[in-house]
Amino acid sequence: MNNNIIIQGLKQNNLKNVSLQIPKHKLIVFTGVSGSGKSSIVFDTIAAESQRQMKDTYPAFIRGRMPKYPRPDVDKIENLSASIIIDQTPLGGNIRSTVGTISDLYTSLRLLYSRIGKPFVGSASHFSFNDPNGMCPTCSGIGITKTVDINKLVDFDKSLNQGCIKESTFAPNTWYWKQYKESKLFDMDKPIAQYSDEELSLLLYGRRNHDKKLVNEKITGVYHKITQKYLTRDLSKLITPIKDKGNSFISQNLCPDCQGKRLNSAALNCKIMNYTINDMCEMELSDLIHVLETIHDASVQSVLDTLKSGIKRLIDIGLPYLHLNRESSSLSGGEAQRLKLVRYMGSSLTDMIYIFDEPSVGMHPHDVERMILLLQDLRDKGNTVIVVEHDRDIIAIADEIIDIGKYAGTHGGNIVFQGDYKELLLTDTLTARALLEETDINHTPRKWNTSFSIKDANQHNLKHVHVNIPKHIINVISGVAGSGKSTLISKVFTNTYPNDIIHVDQSQITTSTKSTPATYLDILSDIRTLFANHCNVGKDHFSFNSTGACEKCQGKGVLITELIFMDPIINTCEHCGGNRYNQLALSYTYKHKNIVDVLNMSIEEALMFFDHKKINTKLQAMKDVGLAYMSLGQPLSTLSGGELQRIKLAKHLNKKGKVYVFDEPTTGLHISDIKKLLKLFNHLADKGNTLIIIEHNLDVIKQADWIIDIGPNGGKNGGEVVFQGTPLDMLQYSKTHTANSLRKAVKNT
Repeated sequence: MNNNIIIQGLKQNNLKNVSLQIPKHKLIVFTGVSGSGKSSIVFDTIAAESQRQMKDTYPAFIRGRMPKYPRPDVDKIENLSASIIIDQTPLGGNIRSTVGTISDLYTSLRLLYSRIGKPFVGSASHFSFNDPNGMCPTCSGIGITKTVDINKLVDFDKSLNQGCIKESTFAPNTWYWKQYKESKLFDMDKPIAQYSDEELSLLLYGRRNHDKKLVNEKITGVYHKITQKYLTRDLSKLITPIKDKGNSFISQNLCPDCQGKRLNSAALNCKIMNYTINDMCEMELSDLIHVLETIHDASVQSVLDTLKSGIKRLIDIGLPYLHLNRESSSLSGGEAQRLKLVRYMGSSLTDMIYIFDEPSVGMHPHDVERMILLLQDLRDKGNTVIVVEHDRDIIAIADEIIDIGKYAGTHGGNIVFQGDYKELLLTDTLTARALLEETDINHTPRKWNTSFSIKDANQHNLKHVHVNIPKHIINVISGVAGSGKSTLISKVFTNTYPNDIIHVDQSQITTSTKSTPATYLDILSDIRTLFANHCNVGKDHFSFNSTGACEKCQGKGVLITELIFMDPIINTCEHCGGNRYNQLALSYTYKHKNIVDVLNMSIEEALMFFDHKKINTKLQAMKDVGLAYMSLGQPLSTLSGGELQRIKLAKHLNKKGKVYVFDEPTTGLHISDIKKLLKLFNHLADKGNTLIIIEHNLDVIKQADWIIDIGPNGGKNGGEVVFQGTPLDMLQYSKTHTANSLRKAVKNT
């Protein structure tokens, strides 16, 4: 049997007819700059084809309800195993999804309480807040109650004719408004504050006669209508504008019966060693495992062993500060990825392919060592571990490194190196050069004499922190995961100083196949205007969502044939060749280029093509963040995580702001790109801006003017300022985890 995954003639995305063999049962690291083609090989080819072939083994009924995986553009791929993908996709989930439910640890804990909890309540379902047996009847197990807030919904100083009801479907001249007017039950010109109690009750709640029927069947009362529209639906599943509008009229409070504990009184009265199940779920994992170790009961030993081993894996992977009640939607991408990993650590499956997307994301260098041990453990169990990664330490321990490049986009898509770490350092690839060119420590930090003051910050785990953040320099906020960095800056600081802040965080960009750099940067409209003015036609001729759309595919670029009980067949539209535009639109040109020619231009080409202040300013920002290779019309849905992070940064670069707040801006960046980012940061600081950067990356920490280290550890053992000073001060005087990692990095230079 061949011990290699064989790939031949791979032309996915920007890959240039790549052929390679990937050894199985090894730890393989793919490196290369963002956009070089790493993800195209690992995720769009190996992962997608493995998942697609596995899916084809299921009945048609099941396949129709599973994710669709397109066949990669490859001549041949052989010797694949079943794959498990641990990526950076947020766990999301609804309000009922917690660390306990996602990890299955809460299932084991419920079983433990059903067996030895006193007084006896019932089966494990009686401790589930997602089951009628266990949930609090008042809040249905979500821990909060939601009600329509009349004061948020109604402007009592206005009349119905003046738009007193703030929900847009009740605005003047809308269908609902007309029902109220035509009912003749209301004075449309009288301010609501002057309504009698009976009139107000009729408006808000409707009125019934002695037969309990509405006076007017169409008048149900504003309160009931809004309740029906927003509170009987899962707002998390609605699109953002509707969700935000609903939340603006709703008051949310702790459930008065369970006080946010989600369970009914019977479940909350059952205890083990004087702890309720909620008490244990609120403990940090490092404390919970100590409590479980004091329970000695042979009848539940297997349950205890399962619980303790699962918790230990979470602690080993650097998440000791989490608790089981933590909502999964609140976890960062790095935390979510590690939580996904723990699901598989106890698995007895072998000969699998485990695929990781930058597992070091969100991890302090102190914790990366733990991740390395877990990756090696998966390999040693007989699995193939494939990692897309930029972290120096993870690259260094790989059995095999596959470097993709030379650069990104059309200048990438080739295998530029395959071998071990020592061999890589002897080459002249971009990755090798970056690994050898260590960033020097900042010996001449900028001076400062004014600062932003934060006093008595005590949100989450912050312990009444007092700290001054210098102005007009580069500040780095460091510390292990869960120490309180993001709380201090993204919550306390931004709320204390809300003006003139440009906040570039890790929130996802909403992408679709119609979202492109041109649309995201808001320059496509200007480009269409240039074409329209030059050709003396309407702007809609240059939109594939309007007059300019291909008649055959309606501007989608593809034709989809739906088949009963089978996957739909998706083909590139032959009429437009996938470019989405009709022939009339393509007949118009600007500087001898049609709209498709322009959208196919790289950022660098477009900079030379256009002479337009707004367009060129935004294109220059894209070039400044290292995205000069990207085309104007490339769908954002095809971009890597690092590219999405930088395009977000580019959008904010030229905004008029005095304070830039960055939340781990090196996420997804190649080592060489981090050096470019540091130049950009220095340029911003030289112009007098204040930069506040939450970061783990040691190259960024080395180049800071001022470091504020939060710790000493995560969770309840964090939340304190453990160091303030320059990088040189940290090297000489500090004993924190960050200082130790910094000394190790400097020693190795």
